[in-house]
Order: sequence, then C-alpha cells, then structure tokens
Amino acid sequence: MTERPDTQDDDAPLGAIAIIGMAGRFPGAANLDEFWRNLCAGVESITRFTDAELEDSFSAEVRSASNFVKARPILENVDQFDAPFFAMHAREAELTDPQHRLFLECSWEALEDAGYDPASYSGAIGVFAGSSPNTYFLNNVCGDRRTIEDFTSNFQVGNYPMLLGAGQDFLATRVSYKLDLKGPSMTVQSACSTSLLAVAKACQSLLLYEADMVLAGGVSISFPQRRGYQHLDGGMVSADGTCRPFDAEASGTIFGSGCGVVLLKRLEDAMSEGDHIYAVIRGSGVNNDGASKVGYTAPSVSGQAAVIEMALASAGVDARTISYVECHGTATPMGDPIEVAGLTQAYAASTNDVQFCAIGSVKSNIGHLDAAAGVTGLIKAALSLEHRQLPPTLHYRHANKQIDFARTPFFVNDKLTEWNQPAPRRAGVSAFGVGGTNVHLIVEEAPRPALSLRQQASPTAAQLLVLSARSPAALTAARANLAARLRQPDAPPLADVAYSLQVGRRAFDHRLTISAASIDAAVGALEGRESRGVQSGLRSAKGSDIVFMFPGQGAQYPNMGRGLYDHEPEFRRHIDRCAEILRPLMADDLLSLLYPAEDSPAARQRLMSTVAAQPAIFSVEYALAKLWMSWGITPRAMIGHSVGEFVAAVIAGVLSLEDACCRCCRPRWPSPRSTVLRYAWFPVPTRPSIASNSCSNRALW
Repeated sequence: MTERPDTQDDDAPLGAIAIIGMAGRFPGAANLDEFWRNLCAGVESITRFTDAELEDSFSAEVRSASNFVKARPILENVDQFDAPFFAMHAREAELTDPQHRLFLECSWEALEDAGYDPASYSGAIGVFAGSSPNTYFLNNVCGDRRTIEDFTSNFQVGNYPMLLGAGQDFLATRVSYKLDLKGPSMTVQSACSTSLLAVAKACQSLLLYEADMVLAGGVSISFPQRRGYQHLDGGMVSADGTCRPFDAEASGTIFGSGCGVVLLKRLEDAMSEGDHIYAVIRGSGVNNDGASKVGYTAPSVSGQAAVIEMALASAGVDARTISYVECHGTATPMGDPIEVAGLTQAYAASTNDVQFCAIGSVKSNIGHLDAAAGVTGLIKAALSLEHRQLPPTLHYRHANKQIDFARTPFFVNDKLTEWNQPAPRRAGVSAFGVGGTNVHLIVEEAPRPALSLRQQASPTAAQLLVLSARSPAALTAARANLAARLRQPDAPPLADVAYSLQVGRRAFDHRLTISAASIDAAVGALEGRESRGVQSGLRSAKGSDIVFMFPGQGAQYPNMGRGLYDHEPEFRRHIDRCAEILRPLMADDLLSLLYPAEDSPAARQRLMSTVAAQPAIFSVEYALAKLWMSWGITPRAMIGHSVGEFVAAVIAGVLSLEDACCRCCRPRWPSPRSTVLRYAWFPVPTRPSIASNSCSNRALW
C-alpha cells in the first residue's frame, strides 16, 4: 500500500483547507462510525412501511394505488433533545425546528471530535449552514389552533420566539449564540447543493482570515417522516423506493432526512497545531447554469463541466490525478447521463485516458438528503481517504443506456475496494441544486504529521484521563463511550486521548479521573473492573484552592523523578537547567547524583551529605512544580520547609533560579529560614497558560 506523503508545515499547498472535525446523523447511523460501517458493508438504509406505520394524510385509495411507494430514509430519535445542555427552556425547544436542534448537537460533536472547547479557544469560529423548509412548524406547531390564534393576534411582539424557532435564517446564528462563537455566521440556501455550498463559502472565509475555524454543513428533516409518495413517470422519485445511480433500471431518487457538519481550518494552522486531519480541501468551484438548459429544474452539461474545471484550476491539480468522484448521483434517467457528460467534458481538457477514475453516490445507501446531501458526500469522501477504501455504490448492474462508460474516464465502483492509487489520493465531490447552483470540491488525503512530543513518549508512561458531564447518567454514558472507542483497533495513542480529554473538552460538574499506563488498563478502569487509580466526585460550588507544599532535607533518594526525567520533556528541561547552573558550584554532577548508573548503597550515601542533598531536592521539587504548572495546575499559594522554602520563593518570583541554586550549595550560610521564613506562604502572581496543542487530537467517540 502506498504510504502517505511526508508533508511538513512549509510544504503545505497554498489555499488548502483541513477537515479536522466531523459529525453527522444519517438514516441507519447515529454517528460516523456506524455510517462508515454501513457504507463498507453495502447497507441500504431505506425504511419500508406497513400501512399501520404510515403517518401521512393520503387516502386509502391513494395508498393502495400501484404507483404509491411506502418507503423513506428516516432519522431515529429526532424528537429527543437535551434542552438544558444548551441552556434552552422547554418552551423554546418545543418551538425550535428539530433541524436547528439537530444541527446544534452535531456542531458541538464536530468541535469535540476535533478536540476543541469553544469556551477555551482563543480564535474566532464561524458557522455556514443551511436547512430544508421547516415542515415541523406546519405539522406540529401549527397543529395547535390556540398557538396559531396567538401567533396571528400578537404577531409583532408576543410570538417573536416562535418566529426565531421557525425561521431558516436563524440556523447558523443560533449555533453561534448557543456555543458563543465569534466568527462569521450565516445561513446558505441553494436547494440540493446547500451544504456543499456552505463548505465552499466556509473555505473562502478562512482564506480571507475572517475566522480561524469554521463549522459548515446542512440538515434536512421533513415531517411526518413515516410517509409514502406517489411515483410519476419522468419524475424525480424512484418507482420502487430504491435509488440506483448510473444503472439502466434507475427510475429516480428517494428523499430522506439527515445532518452533516465539518469543522474546517487552514491547513498550515492545522499542521502546526497538531490537529488530526481527515482530509484536505484543495480547491472549490461554484457557478450557476443560467438559462442554458431546457427548464429551471433541469441540469446542464456545460454548467456542470465549467464548475468542475473551476475546482480543478482552484486546486492546481490535473484531472488525471483524481481517482474517485463522489457524484451527485440522483439516479434520475436524465440527471445521471448529464452528470457523467459534464465530468467527461471537464476531464477531457487534461487527459484522453479512459476508465481510470471510480465514481459513486452515497444516495444509493441513504437516499437524497436534500440540503444535507452535499456535506454527506464530502464526509463519505473524507472517510474514504482516511481509510483508503472505496465503499460500493449499491444496485449497479448495467450502465444507463445513455452512458457509454467505455468512452469516458470513469467507471462505477460497485464493490468495496482498496484505494491503491499513488499518494496523495484525490477525489472530487459534486452537488447540483435545483435552480442551477453547482458546487464541486477537490479533496485529497491528509499529509502524515510529524510525531508530537506526547506521541514520542514511552508507551508505558501513565496518563491521566479526565471525564466530566452535567449529570451522573451522562458521565456513565461518557465512560462507556470512551471505553468503546479505546477498544477499537484504530484507537488513538493513550497520550493523545489524555491530552484531548484535558484541553479539548468542556469541564462540567460531575467528574472522573483515571490514571492508566495502557489502553487495556484504561478500559478496565472505565468498565469498573479496576478501581486503583480511579477517582470520581462532584465539583464544589466554591471551587478549590491548590497549595504546593515542598519538603526539606531527608526526603531525597537516588532516581527520584527518574520516570519523569525519562518521559516528560518539560521536567527534563528544568532538571537540565538546574544541573547547568549547579555544575561550577558542586563537586559532583547533579545528574550523576540523581540518576546513577545503578542504585547502590554508595549512590545513596552520596546523596546523604547536605552539599548534595539540598541541590538535588531543590532541583526535583522545582522541576516538578514547573511541570504541574505547564499542565495548568497552578497553586494559589505555596509553603516550604528548609530547602523547600527556596523552591516556593523561586516560583513566587522572590528569588531567581540562579540565586536559589547558589544558596542550596552553601550549607554553611545562614539557615534559609532566617532569610526566607516570612515568605513561607507565597501568593502566585499570575496563572500560567495551558500547554500548547502539540499532539494529534484524535476523535474519541
């Protein structure tokens, strides 16, 4: 298998955008892991209804007709929403379109997937999003006659909350308000290409430096979900509830519900900050067909070809390097041939080669998700690049009679295939909206990152896993989710898990900490089979103050802090600095005193003398305090005994490090108590900032 390219920060292509977080809810899949498993397994997530299950208002006569199809891709649990989590009152949640509620949840999940808490992130985060029309308002809110009467009689003032909950305009800005995001926030609408257009506009916003990260995507849920439809010859919808892109028996698409969100960041920033990158967006194209087509709702070969050429030019890549295209692929008899013709025309400008590029359509699995369709195709392409596999396009047997694939650069990928093309693997993603707004993206696999300091750490070093939630039940669920994630074959390194949990998650009141040196130990503690190193509790309303207490002479022993010195660069840096200062002041080298070749009686005896003990104790306590502070564990005050007073004085800024090291090497000087006792309790003047983001923030669940 071809390895990923070793691209470094200064080799990042100009104008490239990294996908660093993703989240979604799709028919048959409550999360991205389930979605990917379904795609690879060739699962069709179309629900077939009995008459008793139907919730539509069609008459018995219509339902019994031969052209009535009792099928639809649906989302489960769309009526469930944790309103208090997002600081929403029950009535506000009732009036809010479930599309908005679901998009809000997925936006939170995408940020968590990337390892970012917007409350602690210093940059600006934007939102670009779109949704389908609000059928919940018509079928549920308007179903209450008294609500409608109140609405019409108090339109100007009394029912403004109803307008806010119902309006498509407020999809993006509600996310910005609830998550306190300060970047550009706007709703985008272009019918079926809405969510991919939102992604393209989000990329432009990042390149204009309007934001540092952007959430982009779309959502579509129409009510009632459990309903059938009437198929008409020549229409858009399938005759039997099956979507067959590019196939000779294709008779149309089938509309369903879903939601997808991606979190984007400039590639150079994502690489320098150690983010996990699913895929890279190299370029995009957006245009409109204009009037050069047979009708307003019809697609256009020239329009689609032009937008693909635009995306290739924006990405600066040759069409011959594209080995997969996630097509719009609606399975309509006219739409598929026009799409392949547009692709062929665009690729002909670069190559005459045939059948080198696979094509597919996620609509064969989950149907057409309307405003969420484009971002769903992008998520599929990003997962395919990360896993280096191409899932099958379902129901393809024989090509549409109007498509001669042998004369095109394309073939339909109809089985799970290893993606073995030379790196970097590249794909195109298309979305074409009714009304003519076309969008095409060029995406490629992520560069292989350099190992972070945490990834270079010993695999046996203990890591601190921290979990928190708003309730005991939520904490239990988070515990189970993390255990399940760690049990997976592609679980991230434990050091990265610990880092993301510490700096990339919001801290809530109900808390759990686990100290573990291995994945197996962590899973055992999470599942309750191991209690050692596990602490849980409720955060005090008053908060807690941290005090550092530094002991004096007599606490020393050979190899104290050896594990930290070997595995924690911050601790080692401060020990080495102390050793450098002490070298001309001591008869023995500090490092050989602390970390002798072997732990022998002679080595212990060398540390018993005051001239060796005081510098050794001081250096270890000072380095340990600085290590904790680099992790964000900052004391309100400090207290020390004997040489420990020197450590407290240096941390508080009363003494310089050089002065303290010099005093530790002069045991005949006056007792430190006579000069420093009044500083035994030292207030800490400033709170150190948290450690920089230096490791890969893998998705945890």
